[in-house]
Amino acid sequence: MHRIIDDPNERQWGMLVHIAALATFILPVAGNIIGPLIVYLIKKDEYEFVNEQGKEVLNFQITWSIIFFISIILIFVGIGILMLVGFGIAWLVLVIVAAVSASNGTPYQYPFTIRFLQ
Repeated sequence: MHRIIDDPNERQWGMLVHIAALATFILPVAGNIIGPLIVYLIKKDEYEFVNEQGKEVLNFQITWSIIFFISIILIFVGIGILMLVGFGIAWLVLVIVAAVSASNGTPYQYPFTIRFLQ
């Protein structure tokens, strides 16, 4: 069972580690990984919640980067564009849901994610 985080600073940084994935709109190829990685590395030792959620978001972003890469390859067979749109919408919704959950102090576990970091 997950604990609820009471410290507002810890919750804020936990939310920011998820929101940092939106850096992909500034740095399209790797911003979704670099943004959360920076927040994670800066605050992981200070806040256990950021440590846990940082690993979670990095696992999710790496997994979905692989999915997007496969979708780009599949553009040549005609299904890639549809996959990019569908996965793009799902990605954005999941990032927002995770950020809201973290801002409420509740740990979020992304679905459909390979656990690279434990």
